[in-house]
Amino acid sequence: MTYSKEEIVAKAREVADMIAQTEEVEFFKRAEAQINENQKIREKIASLKSLQKQAVNFQHYGKERALELIESKIAKIEEEIDAVPIVQEFKQSQTDVNSLLQMVSTAIANQVTNNIITSTGGDLLRGETGSQVRNSPANKK
Repeated sequence: MTYSKEEIVAKAREVADMIAQTEEVEFFKRAEAQINENQKIREKIASLKSLQKQAVNFQHYGKERALELIESKIAKIEEEIDAVPIVQEFKQSQTDVNSLLQMVSTAIANQVTNNIITSTGGDLLRGETGSQVRNSPANKK
């Protein structure tokens, strides 16, 4: 059976919907909402963005000393933000969701490769397609 690109994309959307309904994604959404509801964190993030813009300007104009001062302020605010437990949980949830996406991507790539090898009469253990196996020095004797 041959599938069209449209059919494959439709299945990919189904998988994406499944991923969006995992515990990892649900936790990510809850943590993000808690961060957005926290006035103190929002203020620190706004301050951080402002300082980052200043840093870009100082860098652009070659203001090295001012840039160093701003970068130390940025680092301090980043540490303060990172010290908040919900931020740590949010960052962990980002890592978890990214790991899940990577696992799905790897599983798809591996399955496609295995199907190609198998369908061509290849050798899964050696990772060779059928044409590689037929044309290998061991089979040319």
